[in-house]
This record gives sequence, structure tokens and C-alpha cells, in this order.
Amino acid sequence: MKLKIALLPGDGIGPEVITQAVSCLQAVEDIFGHQFIFAEAPVGATAMDNGGNPLPADTLALCKRSDAVLFGAIGDPKYDNDPAAKVRPEQGLLKLRKELELFSNIRPVQVFPTLIENSPLRKEIINGTDFVIFRELTGGIYFGEKKRSEDGRTASDLCIYSEEEISRIAHLAFKAAKGRRKKLTLVDKANVLESSRLWRSVVTKIAESYPEVTLNYLFVDNAAMQLILNPSQFDVILTENMFGDILSDEGSVIGGSIGLLPSASVGEKYAMFEPIHGSFPEGAGKNIANPIAAILSVAMLLDHFGLKEETNAVIKAVNRSLKDGIVTPDLNAKSKYGTDDVGHFIASQITDAEDYRGLNKENIGLGKSTII
Repeated sequence: MKLKIALLPGDGIGPEVITQAVSCLQAVEDIFGHQFIFAEAPVGATAMDNGGNPLPADTLALCKRSDAVLFGAIGDPKYDNDPAAKVRPEQGLLKLRKELELFSNIRPVQVFPTLIENSPLRKEIINGTDFVIFRELTGGIYFGEKKRSEDGRTASDLCIYSEEEISRIAHLAFKAAKGRRKKLTLVDKANVLESSRLWRSVVTKIAESYPEVTLNYLFVDNAAMQLILNPSQFDVILTENMFGDILSDEGSVIGGSIGLLPSASVGEKYAMFEPIHGSFPEGAGKNIANPIAAILSVAMLLDHFGLKEETNAVIKAVNRSLKDGIVTPDLNAKSKYGTDDVGHFIASQITDAEDYRGLNKENIGLGKSTII
């Protein structure tokens, strides 16, 4: 298969984790005979530093003529700490989602058995956790009309949804549930919000077309609590933009590190893949960032194009890394392995998985994962 992939490393640790993700794609390319054509472009604070626009026209054009986008991270403290800033790096990501019509954000949350002790929750609570959040991505309060009074003392953000916006992501979520454990939970605030009542009526109607899927409802405050009390009860969670943003970040800590979780943002025509973690500016350039979320985003990219064997090869290589303790310090404070080491090991396992007979770990820091 031949794919054009736009690389948007972005800010902070974004370039470091994307470098490792690309090395894994190149390993897949070599072993499975594909052709991946990469083109890189600036976004976020990096782009603003060279022109003031967080999403330059050339970057958007590159994304639109590519088969997929691989995104790193976005954000910089110099903008975060300035409440008067009119333009922020994150506006580039929001605009990109809107321009590409990436209405569905898909965020899998699972607990890796080898890392179960890393979780802040007891292992008997999180054992068996494996769910997917379908977050509506281009509507709601993030994109609604925003107002500030002339005296600056009153502000408002409009949350607006249409039946069409709800319907298109609901169908994707039901189809996913149909192929999993056949359980879908709609998270809303229908006891208070009119927009949530629309969500509930639309999703309830759509559920009639998926009789094999059990539909449940939770108010968002209860859902946030249930994610901590009993996360394994969930299969597919469907929710609106802001609720999904908050719940997916909450879900990310269940497994012990936000550096483990990938995501896909898809629309009718375009698709973008990115780790859910932030730019972690304090860790940039220190070779400590966890590249696994970015690498698992590569697995989601491959799966999106129907490359099942290739997807499994990446996932198996990641699991090998976790099992053998080839991890960054966020997963093991005593680890001597950096971003580059972990990325190189996983890429080498994609290439050499069938030949694995044992590993000389001392050589990993030297850029060699020697098979012995």
C-alpha cells in the first residue's frame, strides 16, 4: 500500500515522539513492503514563532492532500500563562479538526497487565479495563459563539448541537460496540442541559437500528465517578465534545501513564492520529518522553486502512517493550532508557519479532537491540 502521511510534530515533546512513531512506520514499511511518503509541516506554537498563525495555510493544504495526518502535541507555557493572548497554539488544532471535518475522536483506554501496579487505583478495581471513548469533536461549547461584555466582567460560551452532528458519531459508536462487547453508554447531562436532551433522544432512536447493542445512560458527574469506582464496566462510551475531553483525560490515568494512550480523529474523508498527552514542555529535549502513545497511534493509523497484520505487529512490539521493561521513567522511575531507546527497541521488534530469542539490554542505550 502507498500512503501519503502528513507529519505535524508540533510543540514540546511532539517532535521527539513523532520521530519514534515514524521509525516504527518505516519498520512496517520495510517488513511488509508498503510505501509511506512523509511530509512535515509546522503547527501550534512552533508555527506561531515563525509567522503568528498556529495553523499556516500550507500546513492545512498538506493535510488535505495527504491520506492521513500524524500529529504530535500542541501548547506552550508562554501562551498558557498570558490570559490576554488573542491567538493560542490550541486554536490551530481546533481549526484543523474543523477544516478536516474530523467529527469523531476515538480514544481506547486499557490496562496493560504488566503495568497494573503503576495505576493509582487498586488492581482489583482496574483489572480487565478495556473501553473506548467516542467523543464528538467539531461541535459543542468549544466551537459555539463566544462573547465577552464590553467591561470584560461577563462572558458566555454557546453549546449547540444538531441532530446530524449527533447522529453521525452515534452510528460509528454503535458499530464499534457491535464488534466489541455490545454495550454502549451515553454520557450526558440531560437532567439540566437541553443539548443533552437532544443527544439522548437522537441516540435512543438510533439504538433501535442496533438491537444487539445494550444502551445505557449516565449523567457526566456519575460517569466520572464510575470511571474510578468500576472502570471495567464500560465497553463503548459515547459523549459530546467537552465531556469527552474531560473523561478521556480521567481515563488516561487508570493505566498508570497518559503516555500510553493513542487516539484517532476521523471524518468522512480525512483522518488524524495522535497521542492524547500534552506537549510536556518541561520534558522537551531531555529524552524522557514516553513514545508509546504515539507509536500506538501508528497502530490505529494502520488499522484505519485495514492493515490488520501490520497493526498487530506494532501492538506486539509495544507489548514486548512493556514486558521486558524497556520503558521510559514515567513507567519506571529507575529506568535508564530514554525516548530514543524505547522507540528503537519497538521498531526493531517489528522487524525482528519472528527472530526474537533474547535481548542484550546493555546495548539498547548504544542504539543496538542485539538479538542473542
